[in-house]
Amino acid sequence: IVRVFFFIISFSGETRYNKDKILQGQGVDEPLSATGFRQADAAGLFLSNVKFTHVFSSDLLRAKQTAATILGKNKFCKDLEIKYDARLRERKYGVAEGRPLADLKSMAKAAGEQCPSFTPSGGETLDEVRERARDFFEFLCRLAVELEQTEKDVHGAASRSSGTSEEQLVFPWTNHCSEAELSSNNGGASNTLDANILVVSHGAYMRNWIGYFVSDLNCTLPTNLTKSQLSSVSPNTGVSHFIVKLENGNLLKPEITCVCLNQDSHL
Repeated sequence: IVRVFFFIISFSGETRYNKDKILQGQGVDEPLSATGFRQADAAGLFLSNVKFTHVFSSDLLRAKQTAATILGKNKFCKDLEIKYDARLRERKYGVAEGRPLADLKSMAKAAGEQCPSFTPSGGETLDEVRERARDFFEFLCRLAVELEQTEKDVHGAASRSSGTSEEQLVFPWTNHCSEAELSSNNGGASNTLDANILVVSHGAYMRNWIGYFVSDLNCTLPTNLTKSQLSSVSPNTGVSHFIVKLENGNLLKPEITCVCLNQDSHL
């Protein structure tokens, strides 16, 4: 079994445009506001005892600054390289970018469509966003399988368990989620931890990614999660935690468990 301990900061810290309810998408590349940096600091402290093996971020500035701030607070991997990936960018909103969210709602209403599913001229459809998410997730799965195979070839299976530190398994939100659920899905994980991945992306993008997990891959959800929580956009620097299991490296049938979604107790 390959187990991928998979964390998502599903929304970068706040920018001036977030506060003013102006759509940024991909075309508006605003830095974090002072509040956004405080949120990223808080997320970094929250995750400071988690030892990541990989960090991936959207290549938009607000996500890059969030990822760098989080790593700067980490006790074990301050110097870990952040890999920037355009597949993690926010949904593209075309002509609506740089305009108030109210304008997007007006465009959708004029077209006779609901706002979340409406695609402005020059923007991405939800299916296109989901395809980006699927492509990136499959890349992560291949990465974990290749890492496991490399470690087996170089060190042998026995050394993998001894090389896993307890710090990697310190999850700060067990008091806020089902601790029994976490431990049951985490059984034996210290012997089979192949990747512990931090991903920093954006709200609308991550809502589509989680939708892909649930509808296409039958992700197991926390028992106390409501339908409205599932469809809502994460708060700035909200943390979601997924455990991905690949039986015998089978990339076609990942088993995904959501431990917590849009956790914001650090804010």
